[in-house]
Amino acid sequence: MSANSFTPIRNTQLPGKFRQIRLELAREPDHPEGDAHVAYVIVAPLDADGKIDAVLWKAHREACRVARLRPEGQDNLGHLVHHAGGSWAFKYDVTGNADEEIGYHFSDEKFVFGEYVSITEDGRQHAFRVVSVTPL
Repeated sequence: MSANSFTPIRNTQLPGKFRQIRLELAREPDHPEGDAHVAYVIVAPLDADGKIDAVLWKAHREACRVARLRPEGQDNLGHLVHHAGGSWAFKYDVTGNADEEIGYHFSDEKFVFGEYVSITEDGRQHAFRVVSVTPL
C-alpha cells in the first residue's frame, strides 16, 4: 500500500463508539474570527466521556483516520497514531518518516461540541474548536 492509499472501510464493520469529529481553527492573531476552512475531520472511537478510546483505537487503528483541510491546497489524508506515553498525532506519510502533527494532551481532551483542542503544526501550536461529533 502506498503512503497515500487507504483500504476502504465499511462503517458497519466498526464499533458503535466510532465518531466523525470536525475541528475548525479557533480565533488567533492571524484569524481573529477563526476559520472554518482550516479544519480537520477525524474518524476515531470515543469513550462515554468523549475521550479517544485507546483500546478500540488499537483494535481498529487502520480505521482511525484524519483529513487535514486547507483552502489553499489539496487535502492531506492520514492516520491518527498513538505513541508510547499516551501522546496522539496525525501521520500523513504512513510508510515514511515525515513530520507528524501533534495533538496537545489529546489523551486528556474531550471531543465534545464546543470544546477546544490544540494541535502543533510546523512547530506552532494552534487552537481548534470541536464543531461537530457525529456517529458514523
